[in-house]
Amino acid sequence: MPEKTKLLIFVDGGSRGNPGPAACAAVLKTADDGQTVLEEGEFIGRATNNVAEYHGLLLGLRLAKELKADDIEICSDSELLVFQLTGQYRVKNAKLKPLHEMAQDALAPFRSVQIRHVPREMNLEADRLVHETVRKHLKTHGQPFAHSPAPPSGHGGTFRLK
Repeated sequence: MPEKTKLLIFVDGGSRGNPGPAACAAVLKTADDGQTVLEEGEFIGRATNNVAEYHGLLLGLRLAKELKADDIEICSDSELLVFQLTGQYRVKNAKLKPLHEMAQDALAPFRSVQIRHVPREMNLEADRLVHETVRKHLKTHGQPFAHSPAPPSGHGGTFRLK
């Protein structure tokens, strides 16, 4: 990837049930021509949709850092995530507070950050990857126990496409 490239980071997360088996995904594209640079899905265990959305954001930020991006634009169809990140909504949920803090810390190293709410139709690649990741995990490992906690991000079934 050329230096000083701006990346578009499409993030998503979701669960089957709420809470239920959950996954997150990030699709990173170059801003100038929209070419996919990297996409990754990650199974996170049992979680709510909102927790999964934050994991998607954290995954996207981790990948952007690996690619040494300076400027990023985060695109999410989660109004809650976007409005919490931009300060329009307060973070009240106890499970989201530490994820929000982690996200704020992960955003700090980038030279410029834009955060944009996009319609679901503009986030179909990340959405597809979320569903594919949950489906692959359940096919391989079966339905997780209802009380199993989500593993830390980066564990529990990650795949990457370049």
